[in-house]
Amino acid sequence: MNDLRSFGFVLKGISRLYTRRFEERARPLGFTLSQCKVLVYLARHEGVSQARLCELTEIEPMNLVRILDHMESEGWLERRADPADRRARQLFLKPKSTPAVEAIWIISDVVRDEAFAGISLKQARELVSLLEKVHANVLALAPLPVIDSGPRASAGSDKTSNSRAQRARTVVKS
Repeated sequence: MNDLRSFGFVLKGISRLYTRRFEERARPLGFTLSQCKVLVYLARHEGVSQARLCELTEIEPMNLVRILDHMESEGWLERRADPADRRARQLFLKPKSTPAVEAIWIISDVVRDEAFAGISLKQARELVSLLEKVHANVLALAPLPVIDSGPRASAGSDKTSNSRAQRARTVVKS
């Protein structure tokens, strides 16, 4: 199999395993990866709006609202009125968050070191640099038009296989 063809599968597998390991290590803190992202991004960008935090963390708005509601009720952060826009709310960490953010960075360092075992610092930096370029490339892609293939055939039928093949050919031509 072509090594490049497995790129997406490898990337997804790494993401899943890395997230699981991070959450195992963060469990004593009582945080999920998403909650850790919120705390870390707020530490770097205090006073941002919820909309901007969605962009920074790449967390869906509905999910972010639930996370913020929970974390606000637990005393980790607070919402304040934005003096420049009465409809918007700014987000700020509460003092109790400082040790948690420090602990999250330590966990992040440990998990990253575990993942990069056997990889030199130079290789690790190059890997991160290349992945940032891939991320920017994928982020810059325009959405593909939705192709209506009509009613879906039953799974496993020849009609379904032909329809998938036709869609794949359409994507390749683009």
